[in-house]
Amino acid sequence: MDLSFLQEKFISVFGKSSEATFFAPGRVNLIGEHIDYNGGLVFPCAITLGTYGSVSKRSDKLFRVYSLNFENLGIIQFSLDDLSYNTDHNWCNYLKGVLKYMLEAGHTLDTGLDLVVFGNIPNGSGLSSSASLEILMCKICTDMYKLNLSGVEAALLGKKVENEYIGVNSGIMDQFAIALGQENHALLLDCNTQKYEHIPFQLKGYSIIIMNTNKRRELADSKYNERRGECESALSKLKTVFNIEALCDLKVEQLDEVSHIINDAVEFKRAQHAITENTRVIAATKALASNDLVTFGKLLNDSHRSLKDDYEVTGKELDTLVAAAWNAEGVLGARMTGAGFGGCAIALVADQNVDAFIEQVNVKYTKEIGYEASFYIASIGNGPTQIH
Repeated sequence: MDLSFLQEKFISVFGKSSEATFFAPGRVNLIGEHIDYNGGLVFPCAITLGTYGSVSKRSDKLFRVYSLNFENLGIIQFSLDDLSYNTDHNWCNYLKGVLKYMLEAGHTLDTGLDLVVFGNIPNGSGLSSSASLEILMCKICTDMYKLNLSGVEAALLGKKVENEYIGVNSGIMDQFAIALGQENHALLLDCNTQKYEHIPFQLKGYSIIIMNTNKRRELADSKYNERRGECESALSKLKTVFNIEALCDLKVEQLDEVSHIINDAVEFKRAQHAITENTRVIAATKALASNDLVTFGKLLNDSHRSLKDDYEVTGKELDTLVAAAWNAEGVLGARMTGAGFGGCAIALVADQNVDAFIEQVNVKYTKEIGYEASFYIASIGNGPTQIH
């Protein structure tokens, strides 16, 4: 990608050249949805869409930041001396949260920065632009201030920003997937123990197509908290008969034995999704280990059905998109990814069918929904890097 526009914008905004340019990816979760907060296994990967930042150090404590995605906001300015949350600072609160918790962790940030940011993750798509921004800032600070900050520490710091500073009750998957991304590998992450393993993912003859419904996920936050509450209620009931810490500690056959304990049909379905989805992640990693993309694709389909029927987080747009993908030639599997209620789905498509797939699925989607979907061919990329 030609980033000369970023340097040109930096010069026009700040009247000088930047010292360095950084990149942090977005992420897509291949399988293992809505189980990160249920103590399960997730299987995300970093993608080559993400967030770029050109930066130079200052001699004072001021931060001056500008986003090409929110040019109407102009330069937003704040100081290391006051990193409190400020509604007027909009997207910059993610940066301020990172700086605040870095200082609290004992890292030395002696001066401010001038920073121009540009992201090519579609807004509202659920490909985790906020975590990308947090990890970008961690990488910028690590390199510009010569800090000793590991990928895991960056991931946990980003999660803390999300949970405590921004106030979003999210799990650890997004930041881990981005901070620890590795080209041509997916990340098998145990959300209970934070143990992780890079699993080779060779897409020989196939591509991952990200399909964006272009429906903003306005329902996602309230429904997300509702689902968490339903899972927590089911867990508290199961804890009366099982010595478990999280729903995903349970096996499918154990849940069937004690369905009467969860005396609520909705809560039972939520627990059933979490537990079966966890087993699908394990099966998916085994399929990839033996280069069995056919089985991997079937597991994607099963995941979507569970998210639709048991977890009820899909909605008309995602279901239309996935059904159209299932009926297209050269498709091994497709499912929604992310929080749901809009956002994105993914499909595993044979390379020779990609163009026809995009055209066919978009025609069906537009006819049913009334507006177009967007499509991206995703490459599995590395975690945060300094580009120059």
